[in-house]
Amino acid sequence: MQLPPKVTDRAFERLSEIGASAEGKALRVAVEGGGCSGFQYEIKLDAPAEDDLVLEGRGEKVVVDSVSLPFLADAVIDFSEEIIGARFVIENPNAASSCGCGTSFSM
Repeated sequence: MQLPPKVTDRAFERLSEIGASAEGKALRVAVEGGGCSGFQYEIKLDAPAEDDLVLEGRGEKVVVDSVSLPFLADAVIDFSEEIIGARFVIENPNAASSCGCGTSFSM
């Protein structure tokens, strides 16, 4: 059985800081074909859809569509603040390899 992705407290905190739920938005994490390794993540603020898996915490929501869900089983959605910038990141155990940009991977 595949487990849904997990969202860290830090990621929910960041969504709260930017006021996502106040605008009726959630953080959408999707997987699309493309990128330099075969698949790429699309991470954006979006309105939840009917068939989304909704992960909730601290009054905020992260949503994953049903097509992307198998690619994100057991993944961790986090927020990282580094010298090069702050961004939402995905730690995905299903990815066989990933590229340096952190948004593209292969399975």
